[in-house]
Amino acid sequence: MKYFSIILVAFVLISCGSTQVNYDYDEQISFSKYKTYNYLPDMQTGLSQLDANRLISAIDLVMDEKGFTKSENPDLLINIMSDQYRESSQNSVGVGVGSGGYGGGVSIGAGIPLGGSKDHQTITIDLVDSSEDILVWQAVSDSNIALNTNPQDRVSYYTKVSEKIFRNFPPEK
Repeated sequence: MKYFSIILVAFVLISCGSTQVNYDYDEQISFSKYKTYNYLPDMQTGLSQLDANRLISAIDLVMDEKGFTKSENPDLLINIMSDQYRESSQNSVGVGVGSGGYGGGVSIGAGIPLGGSKDHQTITIDLVDSSEDILVWQAVSDSNIALNTNPQDRVSYYTKVSEKIFRNFPPEK
């Protein structure tokens, strides 16, 4: 019973709020030449101003930890785009009633949906070489999001998402 409880808790932690991140980057670029960054001036994040500020603050912390400096004349420009969507549950339980005999049959079936819909947020981060105006790195994250949370939980959410997005940046050759 003890092991079942541990497995159940681990499953719940893994399944709740998981963030999936996909990366892509230009393999011809030497990322060691980049030392500074800033954000596109006319960036349309798709987030509320409060959430955009939370995400930008979280990205600033991660970039600082990685040794990058925010600059007015940056090597890299960061663009943030986001989208939210609701996903209906794909799980259901089937109930059927059937009867049949030799040469005939009748059946009735129904699906009962399990669980509710989930709200997802997709965040795309583009890093653009400011001198050549080319995309050099991109990350797309998709995660479950709770829409009715307090400000502290939102700060925590955007901090965790930004840490996961930039986990593999800069890419190693």
